[in-house]
Amino acid sequence: MHHISNQSILYFGTPVVLVGTTNDDDTFNLAPISSAFWLGYRCMIGIAAHSKTTENILRTKECVLNLPSVDQVGAVDRLALVTGSNPVPAGKVLKGYEHEADKFGRAGLTPVASTIVKAPRVLECPVHLEATFVAIHPFAAETGIGNIRSVTLELKILRVHLDDSIVSDQNPNHVDPDKWRPLIMSFQQFYGLGAQVHPSKLASVPEQLYRTNDTESALVQGVMS
Repeated sequence: MHHISNQSILYFGTPVVLVGTTNDDDTFNLAPISSAFWLGYRCMIGIAAHSKTTENILRTKECVLNLPSVDQVGAVDRLALVTGSNPVPAGKVLKGYEHEADKFGRAGLTPVASTIVKAPRVLECPVHLEATFVAIHPFAAETGIGNIRSVTLELKILRVHLDDSIVSDQNPNHVDPDKWRPLIMSFQQFYGLGAQVHPSKLASVPEQLYRTNDTESALVQGVMS
């Protein structure tokens, strides 16, 4: 039996992403988000309109999407309720946020240089996606400019870095889902993936059929750099 509900949030289960960006003084910012999805080599992230991360991406036109595994959950949690914005936005003050300039130090994570963008990768994360900004879309724009609190940002993936521990033994360009254990946020709580529950017919489709011009562009950049 179903009943009508009025949830405050609708986070039914999405991957956690640590977004690395560069501040205007060339220091680094690192922010956890859990609104993200991918289509090919494009990614859409949902984020606060007035966050430090949004400010940095719109200014520099780049970022790195670092995907933590369940092993980095403690570090991710240490970044909760802190912001690179100073002063802290009023909405975040109400939620208990405080300013933190050194996000990497706070989390106990290690910044490493990217190969295309200036934004930082996170050494401890098994997946690094160097990305460039493509477009912005405001949420709730129809309600008036003063009501816009969130935006979605379209990002194009320029380069993918995979830790050897999650790569398929048969194919270096394939993540083995039995080795990869992404950190999942569900209704503000941390979870990981369990064992495979059923074989997938979709998995019978050869992966190369999903390649796009973006995929080939990233390959060419890798050869030329």
